[in-house]
Amino acid sequence: MITVEIPGFRTFEFHHLVLDVNGTLAKDGRLIEGTVPLLKELGSKLAIHLVTADTHGRQEAINRALSLKAVKIPAGNQVKAKLDYIEKLDAERVVAVGNGANDSAMLQRAALGIAVVGPEGAAVESILGAKIVASDIQSALELLLYPKRLMATLRR
Repeated sequence: MITVEIPGFRTFEFHHLVLDVNGTLAKDGRLIEGTVPLLKELGSKLAIHLVTADTHGRQEAINRALSLKAVKIPAGNQVKAKLDYIEKLDAERVVAVGNGANDSAMLQRAALGIAVVGPEGAAVESILGAKIVASDIQSALELLLYPKRLMATLRR
């Protein structure tokens, strides 16, 4: 668990980190350099969940590299599927990280939604739904490892 008090805003109590894979953690189906050690460190504080459509068909390799098992989101209404997933976890205890249009509702509903503008860019609706926009996945994950960065960004 990670607890962060944001002056003038609210206190967060995070239990889950839900991550989109392609475009967020991976580029062209391969993990972005530097993500593995950050996720290993966060794994001692939060339950880590991967949600993916497995666009590039490389999710099994990513699962092995991270020692995690991703939830494959079926074709169809992926926006709703991702939203439903975090709702089942108790969205008020979830940090969600993503970049695509199919991440928009998840980012908006999570206690903390972080949009990542990575190598694939980010969908406008995801940026507008997030509470924070990060320039890359490493910066997004470090917000959780160094919570004073969250305080500096979100305080009122």
